[in-house]
Amino acid sequence: MQENEPYVITISRQLGSGGSYIGQRLSSRFGISYFDREIITRAAQKLNVPEDNLTHRDEKVTPAWRSMAAATVFGNPYIYTPPPKNMPTDKELFQAENDIIMDIARQVSAVIIGRGGYCILRSHSRHLSIFLHADMAFREQRVQEVYHVSLQEARKMIQSTDSSRASYLHAKTGCDWMDVRQYHICLDTSVLGLELAEEIIANTVKARFG
Repeated sequence: MQENEPYVITISRQLGSGGSYIGQRLSSRFGISYFDREIITRAAQKLNVPEDNLTHRDEKVTPAWRSMAAATVFGNPYIYTPPPKNMPTDKELFQAENDIIMDIARQVSAVIIGRGGYCILRSHSRHLSIFLHADMAFREQRVQEVYHVSLQEARKMIQSTDSSRASYLHAKTGCDWMDVRQYHICLDTSVLGLELAEEIIANTVKARFG
């Protein structure tokens, strides 16, 4: 494996722990690509559906009642009919994102945020997986500042996002999102701060990939 071959940093993160911020900083620092919402955009193109159809399903398992509602919306509500063609299943969406992440890893050096990248690329020889977490007070404050919401709204967002990501990743990859043994580096950004966390990751990238 040559030092100039692509390498990938995957960042799994608790909401409010600074994953996107640190990911963008690392992307700029090393002059490599950054992928977050772009993965949804590419998945929509791959599945030939409007991006809005996928945004609300990002890193979430579609509830059974919602799948049934989508299946019957154009027909008799008491008779099951297949889902409309423009509504991909969770399995199809995950497979599309999986393929996109694998393609990215083959083609360019990049930072990839979330979407099970740490699990999808676990066999990639030039992959560094990061998990960022923080205490609740730090996360609540950061979510309030970033999303301009109240403390109560921030708490609801954190609880909902934690639950959704855990369920989604377990359902689609079989991996336990919170199992630290799956990651190369786990950092508490509420203790280290975002700048020091970035430095630790950057130094590891230099040591591993040159």
